[in-house]
Amino acid sequence: MSASEQADVVVVGLGPGGEYVAGTLAEAGLDVVGVEAELVGGECPYWGCVPSKMMIRAGNLLAEARRVPALAGEAVVTPDWAKVAGRIRDEATDDWNDQVAADRLAAKGGRLVRGTGRLSGVRQVTVGDRRFEARRGVVLATGTRPRIPPVPGLEGTPYWTNRDAMAAKELPASMVVLGGGAIGVELAQVFARFTCAVTVIEGQDRLLSQEEPEAGELAAQVLRADGVTVLTGARARQIGHDGTEFTVRLEGDGEPLRAERLLVATGRHADLAALAVDTVGLDPTAGVVHTDGQMRAGDGLWAVGDITGHGAFTHVSMYQAQIAVQDILGQPGPDADYRALPRVTFTDREIGAVGLTERQAREKGLRVRTSVLTTASSTRGWIHGPGNEGFIKLVEDADRGVLIGATSAGPAGGEVLYGLNVAVHAEVPVHRLRHMIYTYPTFHRTVEAALGALR
Repeated sequence: MSASEQADVVVVGLGPGGEYVAGTLAEAGLDVVGVEAELVGGECPYWGCVPSKMMIRAGNLLAEARRVPALAGEAVVTPDWAKVAGRIRDEATDDWNDQVAADRLAAKGGRLVRGTGRLSGVRQVTVGDRRFEARRGVVLATGTRPRIPPVPGLEGTPYWTNRDAMAAKELPASMVVLGGGAIGVELAQVFARFTCAVTVIEGQDRLLSQEEPEAGELAAQVLRADGVTVLTGARARQIGHDGTEFTVRLEGDGEPLRAERLLVATGRHADLAALAVDTVGLDPTAGVVHTDGQMRAGDGLWAVGDITGHGAFTHVSMYQAQIAVQDILGQPGPDADYRALPRVTFTDREIGAVGLTERQAREKGLRVRTSVLTTASSTRGWIHGPGNEGFIKLVEDADRGVLIGATSAGPAGGEVLYGLNVAVHAEVPVHRLRHMIYTYPTFHRTVEAALGALR
């Protein structure tokens, strides 16, 4: 190995958070090395948030056109996946080329090193046969990888993960989805709207099992309306592939499921052993890198993004990145605060949530009051007509009189969430929220009624 190369900061992993850290510190005048094994920008712009939302936008347009006969006349819709695949290739990913992102980092003064980075001691990173010593420290931002369940027969088959789905130039005629979380339900709905026969298998008793039960019920309802077969409380016990199609046998009796493709969407995990975190005293078998409020994980070590275990969300990664940058520059601000962590499942209807679910709040021993009102009960929901399924659910800490959690589901659930996010984050007293003026007729006006229904 050659002599060590010097830098102020080495950032391992250039997803959204890592790229922000590297670029911002470089602009501040630090000598920054950014290490990336794949594409600068990470999962979000190439295989996650951006291409998936393009797919969802296209699927939603098809669904809206099919609602025309009920409200406005006649419409004939002919799905064309080539238009979606082309937009993802040309507009979102530049055919999975990261030159623009790499040039952006260079223009800010950062040095890009392509390869797999591993810790080799405090403030030390190796990339192949190169070793870097970081005078200020190292930032870990390596994200997560799909978790592949140990189902007999799965290994070695040509199953898809989210990456294969995003890059698909043609859609299969049929698909089985393992996993009913956000990725699984979003892609299931999109593929179904483009005439793929989809079956979702979820081991828990409902979809979106980390969210409110009402959210899982709504997701199942809208998926079934799009022709998706939803199987909850079901687990695959054997998977086979004969060169043409997959066979999925479920626990218990019954005919096996057959499909052209199998999408594995059973969660994600971080591989800390591959990062050699043991060289800096961390547990390589742990599921996450634990940090303090300033994103410090050890002496001269920070971590941001999925690897910290606060959700696989770009907005969390960027939030943490800003905190880490300030700390590295000696300008620490408030500690990270996850009480009002927002998330959205971009199905049609969108399911937004912030803070604690009712169950989580009760498990913390809090005395809570809740309310649930349907979107269709509002004037805007009634006007909207077909596609108006949804609800507002509020969770109040009854002793403090503030909201600690909320779910907004419906045609604009992710956007309606913003006001609820502010209320939870700022701990606005419920009595003040009740005396606010709510625009008529809007979807968010349902929040006013839900506040009055808290019991």
